[in-house]
Amino acid sequence: MASVDSKRQLKIKTGVVKRLNKELEMYKKEVTDGELKLEKMKDDNKDEYDIKKFGECIGESRAMVPDTRNRLKKAVEDLDILLEDKSMSEEAEYKAAQEVRDLVVL
Repeated sequence: MASVDSKRQLKIKTGVVKRLNKELEMYKKEVTDGELKLEKMKDDNKDEYDIKKFGECIGESRAMVPDTRNRLKKAVEDLDILLEDKSMSEEAEYKAAQEVRDLVVL
């Protein structure tokens, strides 16, 4: 039977990968939606200050995409290291971690 610590680490790393993957998708969506809204604001001749500030918000979200991608990449590498230990391959935590790993595309 696998050690409790290994199972715990596997659950933690799996959760981190899941969260970061979701976070990355949300930042990408936020940038896409924000750019559309910014164009609409420009087309509707909204206040220049509002347009400028909204553009800054989009810029911050855009800057978070590579940062989150790098953190996700590191988390996936950590999870891959844990998944190399095949002694836990029959455990539910291992199978869940493998499913999450298969879903993440870098």
